[in-house]
Amino acid sequence: MADTTLAELTTLRVGGPVGRLLVAETTEELVEHVRDAWDDEDDWLVVGGGSNLLVADEGFPGTVVLTRTRGVTAEPVADGVRVRVAAGEPWDPFVATTVERGWTGLEALSGIPGTVGASPVQNIGAYGVELSDVLTAVEFLDADTGERAWVDAGDLALGYRTSALKHGRRGVVLTVEFALGTATDDGVPVRYAQLAGSLGVALGTRVAPAVVRAEVLRLRGSKGMVIDDADPDTWSAGSFFTNPIVSPVFAETMPTDAPRWPAGEDVKLSAAWLIEHAGVHRGYAVPGSHAGISSKHTLALTNRGGATAAEVAELARYVQLTVANRFGVTLVPEPVVVGDLLA
Repeated sequence: MADTTLAELTTLRVGGPVGRLLVAETTEELVEHVRDAWDDEDDWLVVGGGSNLLVADEGFPGTVVLTRTRGVTAEPVADGVRVRVAAGEPWDPFVATTVERGWTGLEALSGIPGTVGASPVQNIGAYGVELSDVLTAVEFLDADTGERAWVDAGDLALGYRTSALKHGRRGVVLTVEFALGTATDDGVPVRYAQLAGSLGVALGTRVAPAVVRAEVLRLRGSKGMVIDDADPDTWSAGSFFTNPIVSPVFAETMPTDAPRWPAGEDVKLSAAWLIEHAGVHRGYAVPGSHAGISSKHTLALTNRGGATAAEVAELARYVQLTVANRFGVTLVPEPVVVGDLLA
C-alpha cells in the first residue's frame, strides 16, 4: 500500500500522504504495530473506518496503523448476553449481526459509519440511545504505561460525544465489550420522538428490533448520513458539529422557537437549527470551493468531488463565524482534526 493518502482512508476523502502505513488484521498485530511506532518514537495515528477524521492536505508524516481486526464472541448472562468485539469490526455490519441474532440495545445506532473500536471514543449516539447505555468495558493498550488491560466503562468519563479516550487517555482500543438484551415478542421501546413519529407509534411503544433498524437506516439515508460511494452528497464525516451545551440563562436569550433539551443542569441546543437560521442553508458552498453543505442535512460538510482539507476547513470556519455572529454560540467540531486546520 505504498503512496497511500489519508483521502483513501477517510469518508471525507481528503488528506495527504502517509509516512508509514501498517495494517493490523489481528489484535496481536495491532498491539505489535502500535508498540513498534512507540518504540521508534514516531508520531502515530490509528485509523479504523476513517469516518470521524479531517486530515490536512500535508498528510501525516508518522505511522498510521490501519485497524482491520475481526471477531465477535458472545456469552449468555443472567439478563442477556455479554458480547466482545474486535476493534476493527465495521460498526453497522456488527449492528446487523446483533439484530439477526436477537440481541437488543444497538438497533437505534444502525447506519453509523466507522468501526467498533472507535465507538466508545466518541460515545456514539442516535435516536435516543448512546453507546454508554450498553458499553461495559474496553480492552485498552495504554500509551503512557505500555500496559494492556480491561478498563470499565465507568472509568472512561463517557459523556455527550466525548470520553476520556478522546480527551486525555492516550492509547488504543483493542476490544469492546457490550451488555446486550435478548429479543422478546414485545420488542424494544422507541426512545426518540422523531423515530416514533416516522414509525407511526407513541413514544415508548415497543417495536421489533428489525423494524427499528430498518426505519433508522431509512431516516439516516434521507439525511445523507449513510455513506454511498456513488453519491458525493454523503461524502462527509457525519455531523460536523456537536449540539452546543449552554447555561439555562444563556438559553433564555435564544429565539423562542429554537429547539432545546435538558442536559443535566444545562441546556442542549440544536446545531443544525443554529446553522440554518444563521443563514447557511443546505447545499451552500463557498464560491469556487469543492466542499459544501449537504443538500440533505445542514450538519454535514461534504466533499463534492476533488475537495481539499483546506476547503473543508474553510467552510467549517465560515459556519462557525456565521453562527457566532448571529447567536453568540461557538460550534465545536466533532471530527478529530489532524494538522493545523481549524486553529
